[in-house]
Formats: sequence, C-alpha cells, structure tokens
Amino acid sequence: MSDTGAPAGGQEREQRKAKVARLREMGVVPYAYRFQRSHSTAEAAAQEADLAASGSVISLAGRVMTLRGHGHTVFGHIKDGAGKLQFYIRDDEVSAREFEVFKLVDMGDIIGLTGTIFRTKTGELTLRVSSLELLSKAINPLPEKWHGLQDKELRYRRRYVDLIVNDDVYRTFLTRSRIVEAVRRFLIERGFVEVETPVLQPLYGGALARPFVTHHNTLDVDLYLRIADELYLKRLIVGGMERVFEFSKDFRNEGMDRSHNPEFTMLECYAAFWDYTDMMGFVEELFTALAREICGGTTVRYGEHEINLAPPWRKLKYFDALHEAVGTDVRSAGAEELKRTALARGLEPGDAESRGDYLDLIFSELVEPRLIQPTFVMDYPVEISPLAKIHRSEPGVVERFEPYIAGYEVGNAFSELNDPADQRERFEAIARTWKGGAHETHPIDEDYVRALEYGMPPTGGLGVGIDRLVMLLTDSPSIRDVILFPQMRPEEGRDKE
Repeated sequence: MSDTGAPAGGQEREQRKAKVARLREMGVVPYAYRFQRSHSTAEAAAQEADLAASGSVISLAGRVMTLRGHGHTVFGHIKDGAGKLQFYIRDDEVSAREFEVFKLVDMGDIIGLTGTIFRTKTGELTLRVSSLELLSKAINPLPEKWHGLQDKELRYRRRYVDLIVNDDVYRTFLTRSRIVEAVRRFLIERGFVEVETPVLQPLYGGALARPFVTHHNTLDVDLYLRIADELYLKRLIVGGMERVFEFSKDFRNEGMDRSHNPEFTMLECYAAFWDYTDMMGFVEELFTALAREICGGTTVRYGEHEINLAPPWRKLKYFDALHEAVGTDVRSAGAEELKRTALARGLEPGDAESRGDYLDLIFSELVEPRLIQPTFVMDYPVEISPLAKIHRSEPGVVERFEPYIAGYEVGNAFSELNDPADQRERFEAIARTWKGGAHETHPIDEDYVRALEYGMPPTGGLGVGIDRLVMLLTDSPSIRDVILFPQMRPEEGRDKE
C-alpha cells in the first residue's frame, strides 16, 4: 500500500503499472465490470442507528482518498458521489487473497467494500470490512495530500481531477444542476413550454456577435453555430405557442474573460401579450425564488459584497447612467464626440467605429463595474438594439432592459419588435454597417421577416446567462469556475502526460 510519502510523477506511475501487471499475474481483473452497491456513504451515515443495531452487512464503493497502516490493520477513507466514509480492514477478517490484493491498492484506486457499520473509539463512523474488491486501478497519482490541485489553469484542463480532490468544486457543479432544475420548474409552473431549436443555422441571428462557421458537405452550404435562439423562438410565438423557453448552448467567436466563454448556456423565454415591464417583475420573481431555494434567503454573498435580491430592484435609464459616469449628457452625441469622450477618460477604442460601438464601450468600462446591487438598466439606444420595439414615449431608444448584479450583466429583455417593416429596416441598416467592415453584425433573415408578416402578438422576451447566474449563486469569480470544461488555449510547455 502506498502513502503520502510515495514517489511522485513518472516513477510512481511506473510502480502502479507494475502493480497492474502483478494483479493480472494473480488472476485479478484490475478493472472490474460491475459491483453491487447497497448504500452510498451518505445513506450509510443516515441509516447508522438501524444498521449498527441490526448488524446488517452493507456494500459501499468509492475512491480511496486516505490510507494508513498499523501492522495487520489498515484504516482509510473512500469517497463516492455522496461523501466520504472511513473503512477498517484487519488481515484476519478478510481472506488472505483479498488482503494480498489490498496490499497493491493505492490512493486514488476505486474499490468495493462489504462489511458492518460501527464507531471507533474516537467516534468516527466506520465500515468494518469483511470482504473487498478492486474495481479500478489508478495509474496516475492524485495531487499531494496537503496542497491538492491548486493551479487554476491545470484545474480547468483536468476537471476530472479537480472534482476528485476539491469538494467545493464538486458542490458548485451539483448546485449548478439544482439551479437549472429550479429555473425549469419555475417556468413550467407558469405555463411555459420547453422547446428545442436548431444549433446549426443557415443564418445566425438574435444578437450582435461574430459566429463560428462550419460547412455541410451534403448540402454544400456554410452553416453557423447559433449565437442565440431568439429568432426561432419568436417564430414559435407567431405559430401560436404563447409561452416558450429553451436552455440553449450558444457559441460566439469572441474574446474570453471572467464573464465570457466562447461556448455558454442561455435561458431564453418569450411570453405573448407581455412587454418589458412584465419581464422586469418576472426577473425579480425568478431571482428571488432561486436565491431562497439555493441560498436559503434573498441575500447572497458575492466576493466582498452582500447582495440583496429582494424586490424592488433599482431602475436606471441607459443615458442617465452614462450621464452619471462621464458628467455630460451624451444622448444626442455622434460617433466623433463619443470617441473624444472615451479617449478623454483613458478608454482604448479598439475596433469601435459607430455611435453604437462607442456607447457600448463607455457603458461597459465606466458604468457596468459600479452596478453591484441588482439594477435594471433600461431604455437602450436603438443603434445597439435591432430586435426591440421603439420606446412608446421616448425618441431614439427602445424598450429594452438588462439586469446587472455584482458588476456584470446577467440577462437581456425586450418588448419584442413585431412590426415587419420596422424589422426589415433595422436589418438593412445593420447590413450596411456590415458592408463597412463591422465584425459584430446581424444578417437580414428574410424568413424571420416573413414570419412577422403573418402577425406576431405583442411579446416580452428574456435571456438569462445561466453561467453568470450560477457564478452569482455560488460566489464564483470566473465563468470558468462554473463551466465543467471551459475553452482553453492549447497546452504548451506543460507535462502532457
């Protein structure tokens, strides 16, 4: 049996491979086909009183996380998907062959154990083993006991190890699953129908973003990985499905930072006969319900901030927010004036060219980081909102809001544009921008315009970034902390063994 003093890296790998060979010589299959488990570790702990009183024989299975030997006895811990539990093995209480097999067990191996439950003199719940079976021999050793897997980049690349050795990471992804389940239940209880729409699309749309492009050989056409599912869901509203939603994998060929990953998960939902004011109340209700279910209350901790998700949330108009940030009213400012405003405040224009580009730049750099407590930023400029209805009383803006929490956007909502002539004009205006070289644009979707010409009822639409929602409710600083397998640069200069 190995311990924490065993040699690391290649030497230990070779030793473990030798043990596999030795096991095969003994007639032991080092990679079993199945094991009949009667309890998880959590179930064994929950049923301790009955199991101990009756002397019931139970079977557990899991990964060996600790080992310590004392002559003819061995203590250790196994870990399964529900928790950890100590085991105790004596050489005279298992068969000689089983004990010989166990001598070849290392930390990280997966074993099956059968025995009875008791408590040690120190009070720890323990399985007294009467028989054992090696289920899977680990060739790669786990990270060193006291320091674990600390390298963030390595953790993201080797999430399988991260989940084994970092219990908080494992809990984060269990919580993510609970969040998705809770959102789905919330929507279904309110009459929404879950649907599926295409990931491969002949035209990308529903957002201003650069797509990933692929090619279909049989049809001999280029297709796009979806950047949003909005236009398909609104086609369903036209078709009479009055409340629809989808959890969609979206793909945008853009930059990466703490809140952006090229592949991400969105919830989009649409309700006929609603507008963006209905969606504001809906968002408050959704986030409050999630916080209570997942965090036990409406106040959540995120980094250094205590965030209160209870309604009502602050409402802040887009141009009022910019006025606060730059000190002047830029509602009527053109691209050149906005460029000067940005440069005067040390902002790097990058690829910005249009009025909308500069508005977005100034807002994202100077306004967003200040929006810590829940805030609805509302009434966006029409230039950056091609799918929202013109505001019913304010010129130059649309009925759109984005909820901001902890300094980043967690959603996007509109009173959806349902005038086909207006929609065509917006598409054509953006197409002219695209011909000028803009990277983030929106092609003209003739079929979508045709759908609107059949009549779409007044509709409220909402998109919520599931990854960012999970970040908020699990106090995770980076989107890569809540995506099991985030996109990474190719491994270079690392041991790829």
